Amino acid sequence: MNTHPDDFVDSRDFARIARAIRFIDANFRAQPRLATIAQSVRLSEFHFNRLFRRWAGVTPRQYLAFVTARAARRELAGSASVLDAAYTLGLSGGGRLHDLAVTLEAVTPGELKAGGRGVAIRYGFGATPFGRALLGSTVRGVCWLSFVEPGADAAAVQALQIHWPHAQLHRDDPSAIGLAAKIWGTARGGVRAGTHGALRLAVQGTNFQLKVWQALLGLGADSPTTYSALARALGRTGSERAVGNAVGANPVAWLIPCHNVLRKDGALGGYQWGEDRKRAMLAWAAMRGHPRAHAKEKSGFAPVSGGLAQAT
Repeated sequence: MNTHPDDFVDSRDFARIARAIRFIDANFRAQPRLATIAQSVRLSEFHFNRLFRRWAGVTPRQYLAFVTARAARRELAGSASVLDAAYTLGLSGGGRLHDLAVTLEAVTPGELKAGGRGVAIRYGFGATPFGRALLGSTVRGVCWLSFVEPGADAAAVQALQIHWPHAQLHRDDPSAIGLAAKIWGTARGGVRAGTHGALRLAVQGTNFQLKVWQALLGLGADSPTTYSALARALGRTGSERAVGNAVGANPVAWLIPCHNVLRKDGALGGYQWGEDRKRAMLAWAAMRGHPRAHAKEKSGFAPVSGGLAQAT
């Protein structure tokens, strides 16, 4: 499916879609009619059906069937496999919108101490499948991706500035729109802009945070994982709370797939950009094929001074 950023829904329409997904997830056992689902978001059947299909690639009724089948599979599988049963059944045959190779690179201890002094960050706002986002990049890679609620542009830029207090910020919306196209969409003319693309992340974090993010790129890139699975992968069984804090500190939403971390019982858990958005991300990925972010093969993290880690 070819998607240009101009085709992404705006924040208001995304909010409606997210509410509809929540309504279907909560009421699927009653098998609500399309009119009932549309009424829950105050749209006509025609408008809602067209909007949902444009966003998801399937109709609301198809999504209802997906949720129903997912629940049946979960019940048949039993509690031991609830996570696998909840999110591995898709409608699109596993097709992917794009295949990003993501390289995670930490800033150096000196750069972190300097708070970004001497670093130029080009930032801007762009549409995404999950509402408006603020995206920021340095010459070394993407350093920021946050979702922005209506009327919160100034607060979003302030959060970026606090994270990089001494960096020079330069607004560049066209670059941000192009980056969103690479992450989620395709270029005009049908060229799949994200296919086999490479994307470098230039992020700030403690040694532990970076290890969690790297593990998440591996375990959570294709399908949901759990806090306990991440802890085990790090050899830190029992440290789920610390892992959760590191997941929540992720500065590049979606690219490091913190939305794919669930509780061990399959419950959503929290999400800094809202549980409705997290639910919509999981639904979108399951229905249309997950935009997969592979951790590029590296030699791993090597400890460096200052309690940081650098991908080498």
